[in-house]
Order: sequence, then structure tokens, then C-alpha cells
Amino acid sequence: MKTSISKTETETILNELGVANKAFQKIYPGDKPDRQPVHTVYGGADLFTADSAQKMGNAALKTLLNNAENFVEFAKAIELSGHELLPTNAADIEKLIKKMDSNSEVERKKDCAWLSYTTYNKVIEKLKKEALEDFRIDFEDGFGNRSWEEEDATAENAAKEVAKGMKANSLSPFIGIRIKPFTEDLKERGSRTLDIFLTTLLEETGGKLPNNFVVMLPKVSIPEQVSALVKIFETIETNTKLVAGSLKMEMMVETTQAVINKDGVNPLRSFIEASKGRMIATAFGTYDYTAACNITAKYQDMGHAVCDFAHHFMKVSLGATGIWLSDGATNVMPIGPNRGNNLTVEQIAENKMVVQRSWKKAYDHTRYSLWKGLYQGWDLNPAQFPMRYAAVYSFFLESYEDAAKRLKAFVEKAARATLTDDVFDDAATGQGLLNYFLRAMNCGAISAEDLVATGLTMEEIRTRSFLKILEGRRNKV
Repeated sequence: MKTSISKTETETILNELGVANKAFQKIYPGDKPDRQPVHTVYGGADLFTADSAQKMGNAALKTLLNNAENFVEFAKAIELSGHELLPTNAADIEKLIKKMDSNSEVERKKDCAWLSYTTYNKVIEKLKKEALEDFRIDFEDGFGNRSWEEEDATAENAAKEVAKGMKANSLSPFIGIRIKPFTEDLKERGSRTLDIFLTTLLEETGGKLPNNFVVMLPKVSIPEQVSALVKIFETIETNTKLVAGSLKMEMMVETTQAVINKDGVNPLRSFIEASKGRMIATAFGTYDYTAACNITAKYQDMGHAVCDFAHHFMKVSLGATGIWLSDGATNVMPIGPNRGNNLTVEQIAENKMVVQRSWKKAYDHTRYSLWKGLYQGWDLNPAQFPMRYAAVYSFFLESYEDAAKRLKAFVEKAARATLTDDVFDDAATGQGLLNYFLRAMNCGAISAEDLVATGLTMEEIRTRSFLKILEGRRNKV
């Protein structure tokens, strides 16, 4: 074949392009295949104890069973897909429950009640085994401004409780603290709390951090605030002989300046660069952000258009960088107004109505976040946990069959390219499909066996990387 460009000329041009391509790939490596928690719970530092995770799980399960004693009631309360086809009278509900309990999984899937039944039972199982996935010991909004002596003592005590939890293996899989922001007024308080907490914790544990430990920096508005936290990390690591780079951070996007800075530029990438590789996640602060946009309290809501604007900026700024994104929280708590052990029938009914109404609001918010590709959010109370897992599980279960077919076809396409020694240059799409199932499996919506149905082996699934799967198959040829 005749060509007009010499081999040397082609190599020169493509080698130059290669430098740019590799630089781009370094910035945008794709989504991390690591497990991302589906929620983060923020709780006041003064209330944290080593067994907080267990207490929250018990409270969440009690809330669910007290306010939705069966899957039909739960499905109708949050309006799960197909809820309108479920029976309404007690006798028919009891008959359906017995039928679903006795049927095989294959038979259940043919029934319109399958999604509601499966979601409810998976939520119960999750609340019993691992109700709390991620927790922030909160020294900011959940703690407030107290005397320095009180915050000092609380930071020390919280660290000791974390150490107890590490020893007892009672902590949530992900854990961290939220310090006060590094604004001019609060920077000294934030840094001091962090220092006391970490120094105490490392002394108590012999220099060990909990698994998946992270420090949340709120109300970030300039990259210098991130840089300052990194310098504090470096100093603490040096002075405590902690391995360099051990301390990780995340940040809150809750100021308008974190979305558009004084020069009219989105600064999120500069915040990531300022972290020197320590930033693992960003979380959206719904209520501070809407307040900063002058939205009145009545309309400060996760579904407000200003939140959509900020979410999309976060997505396009940090997409494919490996930085996790989290949405905010619903601040309407599913807690009944009537307290005590001797409530009337009317009071019990009122409590249930309030709880179920709050569940529905938060469920809709969570499903909207998932629809936008935000797979993590905040919870503020254990009573929200049933709603959180119901939203996540139903989201994944509803689209499992379609996604499984897509991934299976994609794997087969990649395999054919491998077998014919062709180039398959669409691993990012494959990773995106794989990540969908990894998220579903991590949170308990599906099992590993469900993922095997896509044509992947358990060995391949454990790599959590579509690129490694392709490389492994290529090496076997």
C-alpha cells in the first residue's frame, strides 16, 4: 500500500501525541473500583462510643419493624415499583407473604411482588449485619461551637473510643472525623482538634489508624485551605512516625466559591491537586450551599435546581479522576412526635404516618441522586437507614437483568477481540458496567453469584478491574 508519510514522520507525530495522551490518562484514570460506601452518617463527637455502629443498627431495625411490619406496608409507604399491585387487606397480605416465603427464587421473580419482597428482606438482613457503612465523628455542625476545654476533652475521648472500637472490631467499615473549617475564624480550632484526636489515637493504638480512615474538611473555598491540611498531615506523620501518606482527606462542596471562583473558573481540580494525592472524595453540602445561594429555608431541598447545577459541575470536573462523589442529606427525620411506652392507638398511628411520610421524601431524594450518578449520600439518623437501603437495593435490582445482558455482551465482544489479537480500546465502558455490579454487590443488592451470570469468573470479579480482566484473558490465549 502506498502512503505519503514516512515511518519516521509518523512516529514523531504519534510519540508527541503519546506524551499528551499519557498525561491525560494520569489525570483521568477512570472510576476507582474500590468499595464506596452508599452513605456517610454524621454524628456529634460528644455522643460517639466504640459501640455506636451496633446501637445505630439496632435502632434502625427497630424503626423499620415498628413502622412497616411487612414488605407490603413498606413498599406502599415508599411507593416501590409495583406497589399498586399489592393487596391492601390484612388477610390477602398474610396470604401473599406465606406464598413468597415458600416459593423458590425463580418462582418469586415471576411475581409482581418480587421487588418489594426482596428489597424488604435484604434491608432487614443489612440492618442486622452491617447497618452502618461509614461514620464521621463530627466536630462541626453536629457538635457546634463550645468552649475550647470541652472540645479538647471531646477530641481526646473520641480518639480513645475509636481505639476501643478497633480492638473490639466494632467500628463501621469506613470511619473518620469532620473538623471545623479552615476559615480564618476557625482554622486554629480545626487544626487543634485534629492534632489532639490523632495524637491520642496513635498513642492508644501503637501507631495504627482504623481501616478506611479519612478526615473531612468542610466549607472549602480556596486551595490554600487544602494545602494547609496536607502540611498538618505531613507534620503529624513525621512527629508520630506514621507512614508518610497514611492520612487521607475528603472535602465538602458547600460554598458557591467551590463551584465558581473569583476568576469565573471551576476550582475543584485545583483543590484535588493541592491535596497531593490525599483527596479521595468530595461531598455536597445541600443546606449550606442552598443558603449560600440565598434560597430561603422553606425551599432548601436536595431536589432544588441549584443543587442540580452544583452536582453537574462536580460530575464534569471530577468525573473519571477516581475521586468519589457524595450527595447531601434529607433533613426531615422519620421520627414520630409522640414518645413514651403507653401511647394510644391514635398516637401510634400518627407516629407511623410521620415516619412513613419522611421515608418517602428521603427515598425520592436518594433515588434522584442515584439517577444522577451519585451513589453515596448522607444520613443523619438511624431511622433513615431503612429508606437508604431500600432506595439503593431497588435501584440496582430493577435494572439488573438489562445490565447483566449488556455486560455479558460486552465481555464476549472483548473476548473476541482478544482471541483475534485485535485491539479492544473501550475498557472504560466495560469498567463502568463492571462498577455498576461491584456497587450492587458491595451494598448487598446482589450476590457474587449474580455477577458470575454476566460471563465473568469469580477470579476475574475479584480483580475489580475490567482492564485486568482483558489482560488476563489475553495472557491465556
